[in-house]
Amino acid sequence: MSILVLNGPNLSRLGKREPEVYGNKTLDDINRELSESFPEHSFEFFQSEDEGALLEKLFHIEDKGGYHGVVLNAGALTHYSIALRDAISAITIPVVEVHLSNIYAREEFRHKSVISAVCAGVISGFGANSYHLGVRALMGMASQGRS
Repeated sequence: MSILVLNGPNLSRLGKREPEVYGNKTLDDINRELSESFPEHSFEFFQSEDEGALLEKLFHIEDKGGYHGVVLNAGALTHYSIALRDAISAITIPVVEVHLSNIYAREEFRHKSVISAVCAGVISGFGANSYHLGVRALMGMASQGRS
């Protein structure tokens, strides 16, 4: 499987930003662990602080073909980006929404995700393991012929 791991704003600060909430691992640590844990799969990793770059990346992999799924941590865009929601709706590749923290145990504004309804599923609150669970979800979908 070829999987895009897509990360939005502020995730470049992992390991430095609020480690009591997000843990001590950097995004590079998470990406390396995914590659090591799933050597039979091909990963592309992309992170941007820019909403438009995330949209363009989704459209690019759709047009390029060959991708079986996306593991997406949209960061704060989760809660308000209708543009990202529409981009996910516009592609046929399954997207699994992931979050390091349990967004439902945090501030009220984080409880609402505008992208969840157009994602294949949501994984929240398992730290860096949320990404691993997202990959496993995509693997399960593929084995059921849903990718």
